Formats: sequence, structure tokens, C-alpha cells
Amino acid sequence: MAVILDTGATGPSLADIKKEVLRRAGGRLSPFEAIRKEDAEKVMGALTSLDRDHWAELWSKLGHEYEAEGDKLAAGGADPHKSGEAYFLAFDYYRIGRYPVPSTPGKQAAYRHSLRAYLKAAKFFDPPLEVVEIPFEDKKLIGYMQIPKGAGEPPVVLQWGGVDGWKEDRTTASRVLNGLGIATLSIDMPGTGESPIRYIDSRAERTFSAWIDYLVKRPEVDGSRIAVWGGSFGGYWAARMAYAEAKRLKGAVFQGGSVHYGLQREWLLPALTKTASTYLFGPSSLLEARSQAMGVDSLEELIEEAPKLSLVALGLIDKPSATILGINGKLDDQAPVQDIYLLMEHGSPKEARIFAQGGHMGRTPGVDDSIITEVITTWLKQRLCG
Repeated sequence: MAVILDTGATGPSLADIKKEVLRRAGGRLSPFEAIRKEDAEKVMGALTSLDRDHWAELWSKLGHEYEAEGDKLAAGGADPHKSGEAYFLAFDYYRIGRYPVPSTPGKQAAYRHSLRAYLKAAKFFDPPLEVVEIPFEDKKLIGYMQIPKGAGEPPVVLQWGGVDGWKEDRTTASRVLNGLGIATLSIDMPGTGESPIRYIDSRAERTFSAWIDYLVKRPEVDGSRIAVWGGSFGGYWAARMAYAEAKRLKGAVFQGGSVHYGLQREWLLPALTKTASTYLFGPSSLLEARSQAMGVDSLEELIEEAPKLSLVALGLIDKPSATILGINGKLDDQAPVQDIYLLMEHGSPKEARIFAQGGHMGRTPGVDDSIITEVITTWLKQRLCG
């Protein structure tokens, strides 16, 4: 379902967007971490409106160019690194074309292109990427598995992102974890990517348990050493699974998410209509992305459904859980840092790292995001490897 919502809020202008894209591309900031600034300049020079399909068309044009370059390099037996780099750039431009969500025909096409280019790039990954499909009721779940070579039966991190960062966007995190001798299984949280289940579906929690069931039986990894890592709006599911799977998880990373306060009207109304300062297209775009993930058609419906997900409302907050690491910026205006404090005040002991000058996900102006990744992956290694 494609959901396009109009809240009446005034978003950034075309000039504002062009300026911000070039700032982020030059600083390697989300969602432009891996692209080339000169390519961003080319697209911004051609961008004449904020029409969603126009945006998708321009970025996809670049994607097609780099994909064709990758095809040519691969067919000619070129350096595998160069072929892989061209394909990954193609993926990234298609991905930006569908950003934040494939809500129009052009963005949907960009998303399909991104999947194709990503799997071409994945042929050159080290360790190799395996596409895993498992049955779930009358549907199927799709994930990407990477197991470090020569690691015996390594522990594994099951990971996912938020409403706009999907399993393909966990590549950097996987690379770091794999380098530490930890296997990874990257998935789409409910309501995003190729997941067939919506965020508020009563079956959503069981999709994560189904993946844990799979990992427990997977002979190449140690199914007794599993941790989860959820980012942004997906952080909620990491915290929730720490309770639901307390006995099977060694740890859960709750990064930039909400478990109670961020799911209430008092927070959601301003966040989705006025603030969301780090979201490229402003709060209305964040509302669009969350609404599509949740499967709702209006701001009021989202505000009505979200509180039902609260770990307080579900009666989980005081129950035993796997160890949770809360990570976020103190200044985040998409997910309140108070939800980390709430977790720490209830149930089993929790751990946290708050970035005092950080915004969403802990990202701090002037500070390389790799520091956050290092904090998280070091913690995961300690929990999984002792």
C-alpha cells in the first residue's frame, strides 16, 4: 500500500533541499554516506521540483549508468573490486531514488532496481552474502546472511533498520561485525522492504522469533549466542524482542527507537508535523514513511494505533529481559531519549550510551558516525564472545 499524507505542514523548499543534499553528500551523511559528491551536484543541478517521481527518475538515471558500467566491467573480467564498486554505487543511487519509501510508481521502480543492483554488488562481498528465505505462515521472509570465513561456529547478530533504512542498508554494520568474527543476518522489519507483514500486525513479533528459530537450527553458526540490533523506528522491535526472547538472546541494541513516550500523542503530534529536524524532507515525509510501515492512512490513525505498541501498555516493562543497550542522542526529536531512561528504571538491569550533543541515532555534528558503530559492535562482541 502506498500512503501519501498531507498534514498541511510546510516542508522545506526546493532550494532548501538542494542545499541540504549537497551538505550531506559532502559530509557523507545519511542517506548519502557512500555516494560521490559530484554525482549529487549533477542531480541537484537537474532537479526542478520535489515531485516524488521526478526525484526517483533523476537518481535512477545515475543508477542505470553505474549498473551498466558494472555490467561492462564484469563481462570484461575487470578487477572485481571495481565491478563491485560500480554495482554498489548503482544500488545506492536507486536507493536514494526510492527514499524514504516507494510511495509512487517511480519510487517503486527505483526500489526494484535497487534490489537487483544490490544483489549484483553482493557477488563481490567478502564474506559472501547468502539470500535466505524462510516460510512464515502462508508467506515468506527474506534476509541476507554473512558468515565470516574460518570463524568456526560464530555467534550471530540479527539486525534491521527503521522506516527508510532496510536490510540492504546494513552493509556497513555487517562489515564491522564480520570483521570481529560475528555472523550477521540482515532483515527488513515489519512494514518495510520485502517484509510481508505490517508493523502493527499481530503477527509482527512472531516474524523475529521465526528468524531466531532459523538461526538456532543453522549449523554454521552458534545458535546459543544470538543478539539483535534494531535502529530508529526498528529499535522498538529490538527492545520488545529482548522481553519476548529473553531466554534465547544474549543482548539487544535499542538504537534511536521508542518504547513508550515516543509512541504517545504528546510526542508524535509535534514530531510528525513540526520537528523531525534531521529528516531530509521534513516531518511530513517522516509521517509518510512511518504510516506506510504501519499500514495506516492518516496522522490520527497513526496516533491512535501507536500507543497500543507501548511496552508499558503491553505489560512488558517490568518483566525479565535480555540485556539491553540503549543508544541515542540526547537531542533526538524523532525518538525521545526518555524511553531509554524508562527502560533502565524497570525490569532487568539495562545499559546505555547517551550522546549529549547527538540527535537521532546518536549522530552528532562534527563527529564521525563510525564512533557510534564502534560502541555498539564492541558491546555486541562482549555480550556474544565474553
